[in-house]
Amino acid sequence: MRENHNLINKLDWATIGIYLLLVLVGWISIYAAVYNETSRNIFDLSQRYGMQAIWIASALFLAIIILLVDAKFYPVFAYILYAGVTLLLALVLVIGTEVNGSRSWFIIGPFRLQPAELAKVATALALARLMGAQGFILKRKQAIFKITLTVGLPVLFIFLQHDTGSALVFGSFLIMLYREGLSGWIVNAIIFAAIIFILSILWQPVAVLMLSAIAGLAALAVRQRKTLPAITAATAIFVPYFIIVKKLFPALDIRIPHPDYIFLVICIAMMIIGAIYAGRRKLRYFRYICCFFIGSAALAYSVDYVFGNILQPHQRDRIENLLGLKEDLQGTGYNVHQSMIAIGSGGLSGKGFLQGTQTKYNFVPEQSTDFIFCTIGEEWGFLGALATVSAYLLLLIRLVIIAERQKDAFARIYAYCVLSILFFHFSINIGMTVGLAPVVGIPLPFISYGGSSLWAFTILLFILLKLDAVRWD
Repeated sequence: MRENHNLINKLDWATIGIYLLLVLVGWISIYAAVYNETSRNIFDLSQRYGMQAIWIASALFLAIIILLVDAKFYPVFAYILYAGVTLLLALVLVIGTEVNGSRSWFIIGPFRLQPAELAKVATALALARLMGAQGFILKRKQAIFKITLTVGLPVLFIFLQHDTGSALVFGSFLIMLYREGLSGWIVNAIIFAAIIFILSILWQPVAVLMLSAIAGLAALAVRQRKTLPAITAATAIFVPYFIIVKKLFPALDIRIPHPDYIFLVICIAMMIIGAIYAGRRKLRYFRYICCFFIGSAALAYSVDYVFGNILQPHQRDRIENLLGLKEDLQGTGYNVHQSMIAIGSGGLSGKGFLQGTQTKYNFVPEQSTDFIFCTIGEEWGFLGALATVSAYLLLLIRLVIIAERQKDAFARIYAYCVLSILFFHFSINIGMTVGLAPVVGIPLPFISYGGSSLWAFTILLFILLKLDAVRWD
C-alpha cells in the first residue's frame, strides 16, 4: 500500500491531465462526427461513440496495469516484445483482413487489432534497449546498422501491408537520434533529399541541380570562408549553359537532343576541376560537396521513375493535389477540400455542438478517424482548434521536460521516441486536414476513433510515466 502511495505521488499528473483531456475531447468529437438522432445515448454500443467508450475504458485499464508492473520489465523484455510484434506484422500479411486496400488488420467479430500501431511501441522499446546499453556509440557504423535494422524490419512488413502512412511514422525516430548525437549532416541530407524530391516533381531536373550546386558551393564558401572561389565556380557552371544552350543555340536555330545532359557534363567537369583545386588548397570538405552533388543528380533524375513506377496511383494523385499540379475536388482532393470547408466555416467560435452542417451531412469521409480535427474546427471554431493544438503543444513540452530529467539512458531515449511519434502524428494529421500535408491516413493521437491507436498511444505514454515515476529509486 505504501509503495502504491509513493507511486501516486511521483506520477506526472500534469501529463496525465492533458491525456485525459484529449481523450475526452476525442470522445465528444466522435459523438458529434457520427451523431445519430435515433441513438442519442453516448454509450450506445451500436454506434462508434459507444464503442469508443469501451476503448477508453480498456485503455485506462491498460494504463493502470502498466503503472503497476515493475519498471524493470520494460528494458528486460524489450527485445521479446519487439520480436512478438514483428511476428504479428508478418502474420497479418497471411491471415489478416484487408481494409481500404491495406492488409493490416486482425478482425474477430467486433474486435479489431492493427499490429502496426503496437509496432511503434515495440520499436521504441527496442531502440531504447539497444542505444541505452553501456558502451553504445551512435557514431559507429555498426551502431547505425543495428538501428537501421531495428527500425527497417517493421517498416518493411508495414510497407508490404500497403500501409504507407504507418510506415512513414517510423521516420520520426530521426528526432530522437538527432538528440542522441546523430550527425547534423545526416539529418540535413535527409531533409534536403525530401526537398529535392518535391522540387523534381515541380521543376525540371536541371533546375534542381542548379539549386543543389548553389547550395553546395554556398556551404563550402561558408565553411572554408572562400566566397570568391565559390562564386567563380558557380559562374563557370551556370553561365556557359545558359548562354550557349539556352540562348545562343535557339537564336541560331540549332537543336540538340537532351540539352540538360550538357549541363550535367559541364557540372561534372567543374566538379573534377574543383576537386583538383580543393586537393591543392587542402579544402577537406569539398569531397562532401561532390558526394552531395552526385547524390542530388542521381535523386533528381530518378524521381520520374519513382513517381511513375513505385508510388501507387492514389499516392501520386494526393501528392499532385497537395503541390497544386492537379485539382480533383471530386476525387483524391475531395476529403481535404471538404475538410477545409468545414474548418473554415467554423469561423472564430464555431457553429456549436452538433450544429456542424459538413459534419451532420457526412460531407467529409473518415471524419471520426483521420479527419476528426475538422469536426473540432467546424463546431468549436478557431478558438476550439487553437485550444486543441495548445493542449498538444503542452503535452509535447511536458514530454521534453520528462525526457531531459531522466537519469537512465533507456528512459531518456524511450521518452524521445514517444515525443517523436506523437509529434509526427499530431503535425501530419492536422496538416493534412488543412491541406498542408499529403493524406497518409494516420490518426490524431488520443482523439481519433479506434481501439488499436488509442491503446498504442496510451501504452506509449504510460510506460514513460512509469519510468519517470521511478527515476528517484
